[in-house]
Amino acid sequence: MHPCERVGLDFVDTAPFRFVSTVELSITPEQLFEVLADAESWPHWATVITEVTWTSPEPRGVGTTRTVHMRGGIVGDEEFLAWEPNSHMAFRFNAVSTRSLAAFAEDYRVVPTPTGCRLTWVMAMKPRGAAARLGMTLGRPVMARLFQKFLYNLRDYTGRRRRPGS
Repeated sequence: MHPCERVGLDFVDTAPFRFVSTVELSITPEQLFEVLADAESWPHWATVITEVTWTSPEPRGVGTTRTVHMRGGIVGDEEFLAWEPNSHMAFRFNAVSTRSLAAFAEDYRVVPTPTGCRLTWVMAMKPRGAAARLGMTLGRPVMARLFQKFLYNLRDYTGRRRRPGS
């Protein structure tokens, strides 16, 4: 594992590479947070993820840790920077199995709507080295589409998981 910069929440706004995706969901913020807290749910909608393991005991909060395994053998050790049930969660990588990332964070903001909630997700990255920067620059359009697709997958997953009126 390679250490990452221990960035704070401000990194989400200042990172050299930021990807912002949003989706309207037909579930309540409480129901969405149940899905986000469920380690088993992540591979169903964020299809790059193969396994999520909480490494801190409940209750979840700032400082909680987990390990995420992704396709391609990438593993990230995460620490939560924000945990406000039903409205906000954010985490950073403290270490990652690839040398190409210097810093990484994700931020999830949930706002209630008349029909459920709106999720805004920001993925923030700082590549390490010129080759990683070039690859991320060239891959930016594909990455942006892929990340938005994850949120459409989440909408489909939550729709199957919980039907209206149930």
